[in-house]
Amino acid sequence: MSTFQPLQAPEVFGEAPAAAPPGGAKAAEERPERVDTEQRNGSVLGPTGRPLREIPEPPPVERHGPAQVLAMCNQKGGVGKTTSTINLGASLAEYGRKVLLVDFDPQGALSVGLGVQPHELDQTIYNAIMENSVKVQDVLHHTAIDGVDLLPSNIDLSAAEVQLVAEVGREHSLMRVLRPLLGEYDYVLVDCQPSLGLLTVNALTAADGVIIPLECEFFSLRGVALLMDTIEKVRERLNPSLDIVGILATMYDPRTLHSKEVMARVVEAFGEIVFDTVINRTVRFPETTVAGEPITKWAPKSNGAVAYRQLAREVIRR
Repeated sequence: MSTFQPLQAPEVFGEAPAAAPPGGAKAAEERPERVDTEQRNGSVLGPTGRPLREIPEPPPVERHGPAQVLAMCNQKGGVGKTTSTINLGASLAEYGRKVLLVDFDPQGALSVGLGVQPHELDQTIYNAIMENSVKVQDVLHHTAIDGVDLLPSNIDLSAAEVQLVAEVGREHSLMRVLRPLLGEYDYVLVDCQPSLGLLTVNALTAADGVIIPLECEFFSLRGVALLMDTIEKVRERLNPSLDIVGILATMYDPRTLHSKEVMARVVEAFGEIVFDTVINRTVRFPETTVAGEPITKWAPKSNGAVAYRQLAREVIRR
């Protein structure tokens, strides 16, 4: 495994975004986004500065399972973890994969994003973890998206972090809950809370791999080295098979020098583990949260939907 060096601040923080065109910022967002590509030696370069690679459509699966468990993890909030979990899951389902989404954040944002009201739930993943009498199947919700199921959460999950401290094998609690379901799904995506506490360690212990959504903003870079250190400790002490599937650049704004500089630093530091797919800023994502649907269903032809389908192809290929 590569050794990750601490990231330093770039010398230039970048220019302010270009002035909004007539019609306001929202009108600008609703228009087709400019594809940020260049030509070099006959190759088309994407936002990462690398030649865009064509990834063929994944072949259909003959049977489902055993699932690959992927933790969507970053201790910084607001970087697109929940949005990416929902839309990657929906995109994988479009390619015939059966997907289980696990809301492992007490805020319950993943559940809300799928049209489930967490405060109205009698049983959540918290009950499956803390109560032996509750089976994980009792907590499972079928969503409105074909091929996508949900293990929801609510504020009750925040108590688990305290209650699990006294438990034997506390880091393996989520793994124990998920084990009966792994044979039924192709992918299990765990939406982690924005911290490196016991719940996140549980997710990393249960996972085969980690996807790190990283906002194209300098302060997001500063915490990545700490996250890498946590992943390395979990690999050494709890889960030797844990690997980093990829780093996903989110909230990229091709109009600003700052976004481009951060992108260049990410690619320089992490190389090929950075996905070619980059998620641009768009007003469509907040709209999908209100609608309780993934962008692939709410705005199936939007650039955001196209990007997450491309990400799904990359994840399946890796």
